[in-house]
Amino acid sequence: MKQLWALLFFSWLCLAHCGKPTVVKIGAIFSFNSVIGKVAKVAIEEAVKDVNSNPNILQETHLQVSMQNSNCSGFMGMVEALRFMEKDVVGIIGPQCSVVAHMISHMANELRVPLLSFAVTDPVMSPLQFPYFIRTTQSDLYQMDAIASIVDFYGWKEVIAVFVDDDYGRNGVAALNDKLASRRLRITYKAGLHPDTVANKNEIMNILIKIMLLQPRIIVIHVYSEMGFAVFKEAKYLGMMENGYVWIATDWLSTNLDSSSPLPPERLETIQGVLVLRPHTPDSTLKREFYSKWRRIPGYPLALNAYALYAYDSVMLLARALDKFFKHGGIISFSNDTMLDELGKSGNLNLEAMTIFDGGETLLKDILGTQMVGLTGQLDFTPDRSRTRPAYDIINVAGTGVRQIGYWSNHSGLSVVSPESLDTKKQPNMSFGTTNPKLKNVIWPGETFVKPRGWVFTNNGKELKIGVPRRVSYKEFVSQIRGTENMFKGFCIDVFTAAVNLLPYAVPVKFIPYGDGKKNPSYTHMVEMITTGNFDGVVGDTAIVTNRTKIVDFTQPYAASGLVVVAPFKKLNSGAWAFLRPFNRLMWAVTGCCFLFVGIVVWILEHRTNDEFRGPPKRQCVTILWFSFSTMFFAHRENTVSTLGRLVLIIWLFVVLIINSSYTASLTSILTVQQLSSPIKGIESLRERDDPIGFQVGSFAESYLRNELNISESRLVPLGSPEAYAKALKDGPSKGGVAAIVDERPYVELFLSSNCAYRIVGQEFTKSGWGFAFPRDSPLAIDLSTAILELAENGDLQRIHDKWLMKNACTLENAELESDRLHLKSFWGLFLICGVACLLALLLYFVQIIRQFFAKPSEEDSIGRELSQNHDSSSLRSTRLQRFLSLMDEKEEVSKGGSKKRKIDGSVNDTLGSGSRRSRGFDRERSFNSVNPLD
Repeated sequence: MKQLWALLFFSWLCLAHCGKPTVVKIGAIFSFNSVIGKVAKVAIEEAVKDVNSNPNILQETHLQVSMQNSNCSGFMGMVEALRFMEKDVVGIIGPQCSVVAHMISHMANELRVPLLSFAVTDPVMSPLQFPYFIRTTQSDLYQMDAIASIVDFYGWKEVIAVFVDDDYGRNGVAALNDKLASRRLRITYKAGLHPDTVANKNEIMNILIKIMLLQPRIIVIHVYSEMGFAVFKEAKYLGMMENGYVWIATDWLSTNLDSSSPLPPERLETIQGVLVLRPHTPDSTLKREFYSKWRRIPGYPLALNAYALYAYDSVMLLARALDKFFKHGGIISFSNDTMLDELGKSGNLNLEAMTIFDGGETLLKDILGTQMVGLTGQLDFTPDRSRTRPAYDIINVAGTGVRQIGYWSNHSGLSVVSPESLDTKKQPNMSFGTTNPKLKNVIWPGETFVKPRGWVFTNNGKELKIGVPRRVSYKEFVSQIRGTENMFKGFCIDVFTAAVNLLPYAVPVKFIPYGDGKKNPSYTHMVEMITTGNFDGVVGDTAIVTNRTKIVDFTQPYAASGLVVVAPFKKLNSGAWAFLRPFNRLMWAVTGCCFLFVGIVVWILEHRTNDEFRGPPKRQCVTILWFSFSTMFFAHRENTVSTLGRLVLIIWLFVVLIINSSYTASLTSILTVQQLSSPIKGIESLRERDDPIGFQVGSFAESYLRNELNISESRLVPLGSPEAYAKALKDGPSKGGVAAIVDERPYVELFLSSNCAYRIVGQEFTKSGWGFAFPRDSPLAIDLSTAILELAENGDLQRIHDKWLMKNACTLENAELESDRLHLKSFWGLFLICGVACLLALLLYFVQIIRQFFAKPSEEDSIGRELSQNHDSSSLRSTRLQRFLSLMDEKEEVSKGGSKKRKIDGSVNDTLGSGSRRSRGFDRERSFNSVNPLD
């Protein structure tokens, strides 16, 4: 029985391992003599050793690697790849170069052999076109994004690209161009070098001389190692490694710096101040152990670089995928391609020896689905087969070594903190806002810490073509000097010249007149000529408006502007009813009501105690009216005796004093100072009318009136000079002229300085300014803006303005066409105080009356109680109302001793003596009923 169980167990082991080979062949193709290839070869060998010695990977199956040298040649790479296809390899580590990758990826697709490239960064290797190509390193798409972030961070706008003219260089620069364009930056010039130009100094020299004649000083170099050092050597010779230049090298330079450190002094001297990108690999225990192990390898060729780590991880990834492949029941088997068999029979190429890997598709899925932590960090892939969280170190060559100045990653941008620290939130306060630096200080070429401007005006004799309008009117702003072709003068020209003189560099310019000299040119068309390349800029009285800012950049405004309405006026300093003009209608109405209101309040407060406010009703009404309006002249003859009446009168007399003073001052101004009036009050009243409107030829006012205000084009009349302005306004609509003119304020102010018969009506209804126009993202626009601000601060801008545009006496007069009348809003505070005082006095007065009414039960109350037995409740309420009104009308006197006495005017004297209480009650009732409440 034991022997039977042993036989069954042995049979199970045989079945379990019958599909799993003892040796799996893989290939590796790269350039043995390159810096990357030398360290990659050792790294691949060490990875294979570690896989074969690790019992947890592939168990009893061993990897066997076969290496071929492609020498970065497309032809050699294809030949070596064909050899692999005859050896039944299940995967290939490599290739190293983009040229080779494009060639052999087609073969890998056909024969289903995965390619794990540790060094091909070409961003156009699409997984749709090359499904069996797997990039275990980082794509240049991210590297160029990092470079674009650096350029944008320092505020540069244009760069020059120097690249090797093959798949690697062209596709990398294309990616750079896209990333720059997304930030409104651009590549000004692309200098392609032949792939075999290492020893051709003349070609390199010619290209660098062309670059020297260009304005940008930001140079991105994306080449191979030896070619790059040759470029830097010639650049050093030409003085292009001095102050003012910026060189940004891709990871080819960091690879050499890491593997060949220290570089020979002659090479190190040529790259001082260069910014370099290096693929970022997080620090880890596994990485440190491998570095320590690398140093113990006998005769290791070079120090480790990032691509050696990627090569090591590529082998480990393939091994783990194979392990998963076998655990899922995968079998290593190959089959012949019928098409290749038929081709092989017709020739001697031995094509039938190449076989298709039957499990290639399954192994590809296992590779993409494997997640591992390697020497380069977390190794897994996004849906587009890029590595997750790509990042780069940004280093600066200085002295005998390099300085790390920051990091870039696709999820956090530029930072001085490592990406993995941000991922784990170890530095929560280190954000990317304005309070924290994104990069450390850089030592730029020329050994300076001052950030280069990034562009200069070259010394090749090229002058900026500056368009200047050839005006026929308002030549104080800009005009062509008679007898010259390219010389101009005026306010705008002086401002531009003064601003240019403040720049720290020379700006060679050539003024080019624009216009036929017979009428003012279209400023919009002149600005559009910047976009076509006819002009490098426009200098003149150019308004900064929305449509123009969409196509060009303007400097800081050097003159305020805006559209205003100019109209004729008439004098209003005479007339029979001029005395009514100081107050508007509402002010007159409210003032009259207040006079009546105060008179009534004073009458109520004085009626009981002051004989002058008593008498027949007709007399009292006359007293109220007389007292009310006599206070306007402080001529009231009635005296006030009550405290509340005097308080109200004092406040009201103060209000009258203010009103009288204001009225007198305004009337004096109306009768002595010339006042102006116009039927047009502003742009709104002008829109409502059907009268023609004038505008200046070439101004944006025409399009604004037509497009923004929807004014019919038939109403718009073009005018070309101040003389035409004056004639059109003088003639008016009835004689073929215009009702008003809409133009920019600087022109209008200059026009009014010599035409005193017209004025600005209403308010300025647009806000803009004049600026100098340049192409989009022009650095000159930024520098000139700073210079204009400096001119404004030191007073030079105002002095230039006074030189050309000094106003005469006309413009110093009041520009308002109609004097401001006195409105209620200027006095509502006084009226409010007076009203509150009156109401408060009335409230206190009625409180006193009510207290007297309920203070003591009077004889009338006794009579009322007796009568209540014989009358209903309504009669009782009527009796009380009559008694309250009698109390209101009751004369109250103040004795010398201070005690108050009361009597009823017109009542019957009490002569009954001390009769019975009932008799006095009836007499008092009879007397009460005989009193007229209004008496």
